[in-house]
Amino acid sequence: MIFMSDSDYPLPPATFEFLTISLKTQAEMQLGLLHFGEEKDRPKADLRGARHIIDMLSMIEEKTRGNLSMEEQRLIENSLTELRFRFVQTMEQAKKEPASPEPPPVEEKAEEKAEQPAE
Repeated sequence: MIFMSDSDYPLPPATFEFLTISLKTQAEMQLGLLHFGEEKDRPKADLRGARHIIDMLSMIEEKTRGNLSMEEQRLIENSLTELRFRFVQTMEQAKKEPASPEPPPVEEKAEEKAEQPAE
């Protein structure tokens, strides 16, 4: 078994910018905007999960109001504006798509058709 020490890979600094970008990225993933892999494997958007992350980011904005640098304030405001816009877009797109494809009709077997009396 191979263990990595703390010095094997650098971690990003624990900053307000990193927190904001991390939450924004999580919301984008929940909205289906970021996906790694083949398109056929793309998961459906989780609007409930995305809404929760957007609400958390909004709460952080409210709780830190007046204590942020101009850059930090712009970052969180712009992130929330973009996420809210993308949320509405994704929600509208989800309404347009059919909930689930209907299963194909079940065909009767030839033997079952032969057993039915002719009318």
